Order: sequence, then C-alpha cells, then structure tokens
Amino acid sequence: MLDSIDVTVWQAKVGAEAHNDQRYLNVLDKLEYAQALRIKQPLLQHRYIEIHGRLRILLGQWLNESPDQLQISRTEYGKPYIKHYPELSFNLSHTGEHVLFALASKVQLGVDIEECKRRANFVGLVDKCFAIEERAYWNQLPKSDQSSAFYRFWTQKEAFVKATGRGISLGLKSCVINPMHPSTFLSIPEGCGRVSDWHSLSLECGVDLSAAIVADRPFTIIKALGF
Repeated sequence: MLDSIDVTVWQAKVGAEAHNDQRYLNVLDKLEYAQALRIKQPLLQHRYIEIHGRLRILLGQWLNESPDQLQISRTEYGKPYIKHYPELSFNLSHTGEHVLFALASKVQLGVDIEECKRRANFVGLVDKCFAIEERAYWNQLPKSDQSSAFYRFWTQKEAFVKATGRGISLGLKSCVINPMHPSTFLSIPEGCGRVSDWHSLSLECGVDLSAAIVADRPFTIIKALGF
C-alpha cells in the first residue's frame, strides 16, 4: 500500500467587485487573458480573472517562481499541469463566491465544491447520475437527509472525474461511491487503475456548501490559512 501524502487546501472567497482585477490580469498568460475577454457578464468575468490570477500567484509562491512566467498547459481533456513541474498536481473548483485550491505531489488529484441548493429534480438527477447501489442508499434516506447526501455523492463523483483528467465524459454513474464507507469506491471506469487505489474525503467548508477531494493514493488534508 502506498504511503499517505499531504494535500494542501486553500479555501477563499472571490470579491464581488473588480478592484484588484488589474493585479490578477497582469499574471495571466495570453490564452487566459483572451478567455477572460470573451466572458461578457461582468461578475463572471471578474470571478474568472481573480480565480485564475490567484491560482497563478499561489503556484508561484509554492514553486518560488514568477506567476506570470509559469507555463500552464492542458491535457487532451483539459486538465491543467505545469510542463516543467510534472510531479506537481493542482486543481481548483468554484461555486458562486467560493473557491477551493488543492496542491500535492506525485498524485492524481481532483477537488469539487458546490452550493447546496434546493432542487425540484433531485430524483431525476439521482436516476441519471447515480449507480444502483447509490440510488438504493439515497432512496431509503429520510427526506430531510437526501439533499446533503446528494451533494456529498455529487462532489465526490465530480472530484473523481477531475482527478482522472478525463472529466464528466467518463460518466458519473461509472464511478460508484461506497455508501457504507464513503471514503472508498465500489467501482470505477475501465482504464482508471485499481479501485483500491482511489480515496475520497468530504470537506467542511461552511453552511450550505459541500466539497470533496479525491486522489489515487491515501492522503491527509492540510488546510492553509491566510490566502
């Protein structure tokens, strides 16, 4: 069994106004800058600029490099990586004003955070995205517990497909959380390694938020402060 590694997590809020956007724009590369300009809704544009600027600043501090000089590339399926630091794994997720960043070495890593909103179509989403074992567990829960359980499973699934680098095209039904031991999986899609290698952990991020981190080896969370 592989030794446990440390995963460092930063949780932050994105401001509602664009006071510091120039600072963050200054560190984006040409592709990120062009993507920011394509976003016409001011709040969404601001969030993109701040989140990706903060990621670059964080990576620069981590690697002792200038954030604007980091060459962030993307795999065939869009997962970001830094060409000159192939052992570094990083991932981000945001929902509304909330954002999570996660960094670790020598691991496949994914993170997801979601606002826990009331939905009229929980049953339809469960039927579409949950495997038989997950649906059976969810359906027997009291109605009062179904919302939180849905988001707990959902964030773990999203974090898994992000960790693999293949994204949602893998099919959320194909990565099956073990309802009795939710830090483990019952099955995963073909080509993603051994199911026993994958580990999941839900994060406490605040009221009405659900978040999870998934990695392909055992890990311990270190929450960083002051970012």
